[in-house]
Amino acid sequence: MLIPREEEVADPIVVDITGLGAELRADAHIVVEAKEHSSATVVLRHRGSAQYAQNVEILVRDGASLRLITVQEWDDSAVHAAAHQARVDRDASLEHFIVSFGGGVVRVNPNVELSGAGSEGRLYGLSYADAGQHLESQVYLHHKGPHTTGDVLYKGALQGESARSVWIGDVLIGREAVGTDSYEANRNLVLTEGARADSIPNLEIETGDIQGAGHASATGRFDDEQLFYLQSRGVDEEEARRMVVLGFLSDIVQRLRIDELEAELLAAIEKELAEVTA
Repeated sequence: MLIPREEEVADPIVVDITGLGAELRADAHIVVEAKEHSSATVVLRHRGSAQYAQNVEILVRDGASLRLITVQEWDDSAVHAAAHQARVDRDASLEHFIVSFGGGVVRVNPNVELSGAGSEGRLYGLSYADAGQHLESQVYLHHKGPHTTGDVLYKGALQGESARSVWIGDVLIGREAVGTDSYEANRNLVLTEGARADSIPNLEIETGDIQGAGHASATGRFDDEQLFYLQSRGVDEEEARRMVVLGFLSDIVQRLRIDELEAELLAAIEKELAEVTA
């Protein structure tokens, strides 16, 4: 998939990938290249069921702006393992989203190299794991060029016995990456007993000349103070919990900036929450 030089593509480019059966094995190699000073949004949507292995190469040339969104809405029997390899050149920017709601085992691992001076990489993730699901992302962000900017934020909710999420974040600020500004964070909300979220943030800095760098991770249940505040204002407990979860996850949804997709994902979150209180 090629975005021509200096072309601005207004509408999202949507690639639908549908599995035809849990017993079927398939693999794919997808290349997305945004040429110099181009702009586009690419959405990879996964549905159905399969045993699916995927490699995605992402090239963002000088001055280009690319948003790549991968959405996993698989059936519960699906297995999806993907590696995303990205390079961002001088004064270019990449926004990379991983949205996982379906699948038995889903692992999508982005590897992003900010190779050019002034390049930006913003990596966002949203997951909602149900009973028996394993949703995972191992994120690697390499600040290689000078004056690069990185922002990593992944949020997840879990409900049901044996619901599992795994997030591992690695940020490397190389020796030549002076003037870097980078931050990574993972937040998880555990909604029921039996669910488990593993979260490991890592940060390695090889130069002392940076603007800033940090990492954080938090996993917990509902904020009792938030629930108390809402209930003290006349909101019943069930609705209060719904409002807290939607507020927690909608931060990532709103960053997509695609109205139709945002509405679908908010509806999917509402459906998941209804199952908790059913």
